[in-house]
Amino acid sequence: MKNRLYLLAFLLPLFAVGQDSNFGNWIIYFGNKKIDNKWNLHHEVQYRNYNAIGDLEQLLLRTGLGYNLTENNNNLLLGYGYILSENYVSTTNEKNAVNEHRIYQQFISRQQISRVSVQHRYRFEQRFVEDDFKLRFRYFLGLNVPLNKNELIDKTIYLSAYNEIFLNTKNTIFDRNRLYSGLGYKLNASLKFEIGYLNQFLSGGKNRDQLNLITFFNF
Repeated sequence: MKNRLYLLAFLLPLFAVGQDSNFGNWIIYFGNKKIDNKWNLHHEVQYRNYNAIGDLEQLLLRTGLGYNLTENNNNLLLGYGYILSENYVSTTNEKNAVNEHRIYQQFISRQQISRVSVQHRYRFEQRFVEDDFKLRFRYFLGLNVPLNKNELIDKTIYLSAYNEIFLNTKNTIFDRNRLYSGLGYKLNASLKFEIGYLNQFLSGGKNRDQLNLITFFNF
């Protein structure tokens, strides 16, 4: 019952915001395979919709090979992503499909400050968007705070929040900013679930709101 009350209190403001905005849905899976104490294989699938489900905005497939500089705290990764975007043509119901291949390098650093788990992620992307080539830098700051226990262990309910800024290297420098807050449940060392609200502030002054459903799987 206590878990249900946490979830209800979290969802009410999300749906209130969604009624007055262009509210979409992202279904996200993050997987991480530990090869040994130094190497890991990352993979993810993101299915992004303009509405609740069925109106595809973007399909993102991403993978990468990571190396731990220090155990569990500092990780370097080289990766590849494929992104299919279906963008609406202005003032019409027609869509334009855009294919993107992306190479990226990232560095993740993790810290523990009292009960708060902190993650910094620095990512540099080389983007091949149809016949165009673009470069982009991203900085991600994330926080996890356990609610029913003193640390993120098995069967822990936790708050999750992050902010990520995207910067281009030419033309319009500011690309977008993502602000997220969510409620999570860590079942065990391998599996976590989150439900959350994401606001994207885009270049040009536009805003998009999304409900995020996220699964994290380590194996």
